[in-house]
Amino acid sequence: MIHDLAQSNIQQFIRDHENDDVRELVLKKAFIEGTPSSVIANQIACRRKAKEKLPLWYNTAGIIYPPMVNLEQASSEITAQFKYEVLTNRINPPFPRIKGGVGVDLTGGFGVDSFFISQSFGQFHYVESNAELVEIARHNHRQLGSTNITHHCTAAEEFLQAFPGTIDFIYLDPSRRTTGSKKVVQLSDCLPDVPALLPALLERSSLVLIKTSPLLDIQRGLNGLRSVRNVFVVSVANDCKEVLYLCQSGFSGEPVIHAVNLQSPDDEFTFCISEEKKAAVEFSYPLAYLFEPNSSLMKAGAFKVTAERYGLFKLHKNTHIYTSDKLSYEFPGRIFKIKSLVTPSEIKTVFATKQANIISRNYPLTAEQLKKKLHLRDGGSDYLIAVAGLKKKYLVAAGRIK
Repeated sequence: MIHDLAQSNIQQFIRDHENDDVRELVLKKAFIEGTPSSVIANQIACRRKAKEKLPLWYNTAGIIYPPMVNLEQASSEITAQFKYEVLTNRINPPFPRIKGGVGVDLTGGFGVDSFFISQSFGQFHYVESNAELVEIARHNHRQLGSTNITHHCTAAEEFLQAFPGTIDFIYLDPSRRTTGSKKVVQLSDCLPDVPALLPALLERSSLVLIKTSPLLDIQRGLNGLRSVRNVFVVSVANDCKEVLYLCQSGFSGEPVIHAVNLQSPDDEFTFCISEEKKAAVEFSYPLAYLFEPNSSLMKAGAFKVTAERYGLFKLHKNTHIYTSDKLSYEFPGRIFKIKSLVTPSEIKTVFATKQANIISRNYPLTAEQLKKKLHLRDGGSDYLIAVAGLKKKYLVAAGRIK
């Protein structure tokens, strides 16, 4: 099937009909140029998704896409590029066998992570048990110009047993779906079982990078793993996408946690859990400014250390929005200038256009419930921020300045 899809006439049809309704396409024709229309419809749908998620794949001629579920599970281009950056620029001190060494992706999938990570190594091995995905990845890596990737159709455990050479780096993105397609979160429920496999991985390689779902609690992740030296909480446009655990053989120190917002490089925050536990925090009612941490910072759990480091006050123990009379542009997140504290009866006057962007943090009503109760529509440049303080709850009219 890959050979058929790679033909120039099929590729041209896919490009020409990129914006077509694929359901109508399947209903009109059973076959297109001798290929089942359902197969071509999947290529068109996946190509549309790749336009934003994988622009290099989208703009490269002759790319073949997998079933949609495999494309959805694949890393985005920007997060895959970040993994390359982790290996080349973020290991301090630098690990001697990265450049020119041997790397392995034990959960190859569509091959996005393999393509970018392989650029750090002289030799790279892509491992995947799904034969169709192996053939698609091999074809696409060739189209993308990669020359140092060897593809293996086998299970991760079998590859490790059979591979005789030295391995300098191993990457895993364990499947978070069971054989019944039920989603799982805990590492021990994924395939492969990373906690069970990790001791063997660290015997074969000095560095192991593990990608997990952002739904997995970081402390649980650390408890289930060993020798973790760095944790990277990765967000794109303030949407938390994945958490990476970098394990080093023999490492026994405290891991450093990096909260990274890829499209806002100035928003990175680095800390250790011991710092968070020791941090002292003071509380206040809303002052001149409100500070909302980005999603990576929230996921990382840097609640007290953030306040301490930037000289901010918390409103309440469980309200993760901060306040201050001083403006700190270095803060990793959004900053708002308070216009006034309002009551529900003043909403019509303060928000005369009946529009507001609503944020609710540790408040009895969600943003959607507030919107309905206060008869407000989404939009405009004004913000209504609903928060709980130590002694009372506040509705804050504000404008965003960062």
